[in-house]
Amino acid sequence: MASKSTQQTQQQQQQTAKQRAAEAEAEKIKEYIANIHYSDRYADDEYEYRHVILPKPLFKLIPKGYFSPDDPGVLRLLSEPEWRGIGITQSLGWEHYEVHAPEPHVLLFRRSKAFDSQAAQAAMFNDVQPQPKGATAKNGRKK
Repeated sequence: MASKSTQQTQQQQQQTAKQRAAEAEAEKIKEYIANIHYSDRYADDEYEYRHVILPKPLFKLIPKGYFSPDDPGVLRLLSEPEWRGIGITQSLGWEHYEVHAPEPHVLLFRRSKAFDSQAAQAAMFNDVQPQPKGATAKNGRKK
């Protein structure tokens, strides 16, 4: 029978091994994210478009809930927090609007040409609603 200190040492070694494995996995994910390919933008009269190509190893790590229930190998349309959560980074206003089943690791995005990124950033960071001119505060004073 192993002594109590031997058991504690073994538990610490197992914990350390798990931490190292988790750190190695995190480094792999960072590398995959660094290898995401963002296309140049292209446009029509209403939208600008771009496609994003995920490295296949990163695609394999996407949670199962992000896939279509009808076709498990194809992503459903993702919300902004979802696609940002898998490592895609782009400016505000982009929406994931299309999936291409033959190449499920390619995500198609669009943004309205009328999108005002400066106003969206200001609203997001300041969490302030624009006030009409001459608006007054609850205490009757002008803002």
